[in-house]
Amino acid sequence: MADRPPLWTNRHQAGLALVDAFADRRGRARDTTLLALPRGGVPVAAAMASRLGLPLATWSVRKVADPAWPELAIGAVAAGGVVVWRNGEGAHLRATTATMHGWLRAQERELRRRQQLFGDPPGEQLRGRHLIVVDDGIATGMTMKAALLSLRKLEPASLDLAVPVVDRGVATELSQLVDGLVALALVDDLQAVGLWYEHFEQLQDEQVLALLKQTAPARNQIPPGTSTLSSAPCPDNRS
Repeated sequence: MADRPPLWTNRHQAGLALVDAFADRRGRARDTTLLALPRGGVPVAAAMASRLGLPLATWSVRKVADPAWPELAIGAVAAGGVVVWRNGEGAHLRATTATMHGWLRAQERELRRRQQLFGDPPGEQLRGRHLIVVDDGIATGMTMKAALLSLRKLEPASLDLAVPVVDRGVATELSQLVDGLVALALVDDLQAVGLWYEHFEQLQDEQVLALLKQTAPARNQIPPGTSTLSSAPCPDNRS
């Protein structure tokens, strides 16, 4: 693990750099699934899927924020009714405020939209499988914590986390929720994941769908019953 930015060219290159850590999972499509957090985690996981021969699916999660400060997460929501709030004395107040003003409900609606659009697999299709959760980096850990808690409820055979870069303190907290955590860089006080990439553009829904379509053969190796993109609504450009 490194303390200095490796400056990957893009998310695809970062995904390729994570492959060696999961060499023992290569070709294990019968019992292993890569789960990417959309949007940024999808190109990282797609690169891994191409080298490891594993099925790729998405697992959507949404941060909850005050519209006046949209970049500052006060909570996050994931499948299975999982909601987490930023730690501290104000957690209860943040939860009450977000509920009262409709911020939580709005993100629950957006979560359902993304689940349908990207074809998140039904939870029962993941039960008993080895799950590798992938994102492009973790700074505060709010959304990842919600995702991991929701996946742990599905009783997977194992739950691993793979990210190119993560805040050191956040990694310590998240490591308690997984069976294994692989990070190429542990960083003290990580402020912005994008600084670790030469190209870190905001992805649109269409780009995510295109990447998922390219890896469709691998995604189809998930047991029958997984949601497909054919019934998904037309994408829009909401972030």
